[in-house]
Amino acid sequence: MSIQKKLEQTDNQLRLSILGMSCAGCVGAVEGSLKSVDGVIFVSVNFADHSATVKGSADYELLIKAVKEAGYDAAVMEAFEDPHQQEQQELERYRVLIKKAAVAAGFGVPLMIFSHLDWLPEIGSNTGQWFWPQIALLTFAVLIYSGWSIYRGAFKALKLKQTNMDTLITLGTGSAWIYSCVVLDYYQSLPSLSTHAYFEASVIILAFINLGAGLETRARGRTSEAIRNLIGLQPRTARVIREGVEQDIAIEEVGLGETLRVRPGEKIAVDGELIEGHSTIDESMLTGEPIPVEKVIGTSVVAGTMNQQGSFLFTATRIGRDTALSQIIESVRQAQSSKPEIAKLADKISSIFVPIVVAIALLTFFIWYIFAPEPALGYAFVTSMTVLVIACPCALGLATPISVMVSVGRAAHAGILIRKGDALQTVGKLSCIVLDKTGTVTIGKPTVTHIETFIDLDKNKVLQLAASIESGSEHPLAAAILAKAAEKKIKLQKVKSFNAIAGHGISGEIAEQKILFGNVALMDDKGINYSDYIKKLEHLSALGQTPMLLAINQQIAAIISVADPIKQDSIIAVQQLKKLGVKILMVTGDNEITAKAIAKQAGITEVRAQVLPEDKAIVIKKLQQQGEKVGMVGDGINDAPALAQADVGFAIGTGTDIAIESADIVILQGSLLKIAETMNLSKATLTNIKQNLIGAFFYNTLSIPVAAGLFYPLFGVLLNPMIAGAAMAISSLTVVSNANRLRWIKLK
Repeated sequence: MSIQKKLEQTDNQLRLSILGMSCAGCVGAVEGSLKSVDGVIFVSVNFADHSATVKGSADYELLIKAVKEAGYDAAVMEAFEDPHQQEQQELERYRVLIKKAAVAAGFGVPLMIFSHLDWLPEIGSNTGQWFWPQIALLTFAVLIYSGWSIYRGAFKALKLKQTNMDTLITLGTGSAWIYSCVVLDYYQSLPSLSTHAYFEASVIILAFINLGAGLETRARGRTSEAIRNLIGLQPRTARVIREGVEQDIAIEEVGLGETLRVRPGEKIAVDGELIEGHSTIDESMLTGEPIPVEKVIGTSVVAGTMNQQGSFLFTATRIGRDTALSQIIESVRQAQSSKPEIAKLADKISSIFVPIVVAIALLTFFIWYIFAPEPALGYAFVTSMTVLVIACPCALGLATPISVMVSVGRAAHAGILIRKGDALQTVGKLSCIVLDKTGTVTIGKPTVTHIETFIDLDKNKVLQLAASIESGSEHPLAAAILAKAAEKKIKLQKVKSFNAIAGHGISGEIAEQKILFGNVALMDDKGINYSDYIKKLEHLSALGQTPMLLAINQQIAAIISVADPIKQDSIIAVQQLKKLGVKILMVTGDNEITAKAIAKQAGITEVRAQVLPEDKAIVIKKLQQQGEKVGMVGDGINDAPALAQADVGFAIGTGTDIAIESADIVILQGSLLKIAETMNLSKATLTNIKQNLIGAFFYNTLSIPVAAGLFYPLFGVLLNPMIAGAAMAISSLTVVSNANRLRWIKLK
């Protein structure tokens, strides 16, 4: 696919692959560099898969140049992505980091052990004069190999007048090596207790940091597993029929309107509509629902889902980036890279943290140098270096994004598409849920719900007569009766003298019998007595159903009721939301009798009926003014304004594109049970983020004073720089591991 050099419209976007981001703190630098380019209106950097999404009208070459000037590398990501290639790249990065850690540890650990066992020659001795300079050179080589990317990152940040995690590590390890070299050259001028080299400390610090980064990369890679799984659903080829010949072509070459064949066990290549054949399709990876879905002529099929039994033909209706699967992948990416409100505190602290740490390290050095016992210079150096190493804010920077990434992926696996990171935080705080009726609480299409006969006819015969006479009607209720007859495989009879009477019903002849089918107005018009059935009709109407009378030869023969029944799980969903302390309100444009009947069945006590589409948003606004945090659930075009007005908008995935675009969260299968699941996930995610933030804050707040030697006068406790490096790496790994617990959380 060719890349347009200009993003000509504001809704156009490019994805860039970013190389060189070593920690969450790099995200801000990349975002800042991209936002500085003229024409950019939106930037979102995804730390999970090292990519950036840019919207606007900027020249893509300028975007890449800006990223490179910030100290990173970038390339435009093309149309097809191979998840296995991405996984291999992550694995290769992990191996490189572990190898760097192994080299540093392989040199530093023996040096540390020999030093503690006093097996190394003294500095200044005859042996030491040739031994230690060689150790200095070897250590320098290890530092370059194991820490070059860190030092380069610190230098680039310095050029941009910025500081980051790399800055602290560079200062810590670099000062250790330089101090040790100074000791070798000027040992005669230093107090005897200060003549100690810290070569082993500098390389072991790098060993711990690379090990921590490697383990973090391995753990973080699992957070983007949802993306890789979704990308993996997309087949690389499709079988199209061109000029009567079936041929396999690359997925990118499939055009709109083309006819494609899908055989048993194959994945569907693009979105489309079935035109020949019959099958069942496993849609569980997209919807979270394990039961296969039956597909017949006229039903839609979705890219990435798995065909199970039959072979069929379908017409391509959406291809490339327009398929539901591609849009889901993009939405998951955007949600993973977006930042909820709680992240702003961590971002603000992280941005000023490094300069403060450098200042504390300098202050620590001077205080120890002035007030410490001999060797004061040695104490000053060790404590200041320990402060620099242990205070790296990587754990703080990871605390929020890593939890958001895991949660969004977990939700996608359950058939819940979170389109905005803010919604993930807000949904757990909702106090009121507003439900649309049609297609949300109910199935969304009329269905035959009741058949009752009054003469010697069975229900199938009644249904046959009703469906036969309705076969020539265009009334919406006719479709429900015909669908029921088709479901029961009832053969229709020939109708003579067909006559549709607007607002009343239908008349005609079937097998020499005069048939009337319609409401009481039709019976009144034809002079048919139905007084014995009035209470039955009123009862069915009170249940929200539409009853119709069938008369044969001027005699009432049966009642057939049609209704939009509630979904099987709507009752349970309402009960779950009530247990969570959420107020439930149903708002619909339907009449009050039907609305109240449906609400009663679902267990909803508060109903607003006959509400116009534009007034639904006003209802939500009034609730918000009363202090409610409102979630709106809908599926139609008429719900779009209300979905946008709500604090969190839930769109039913089976609904219209406009409703889905207006929503913050999309429930792919359409089950209201997913609302409570999303709220549970939100609460768990916020708890997880708070655990990470508190842990990171506590770690840095406690570790810096200890590293500075605050407890040394009282307890004689003084941290070693190597221990500080290990603690820093472990803190980041702890945050990542804690976030990954969300992968196994039970939502139900």
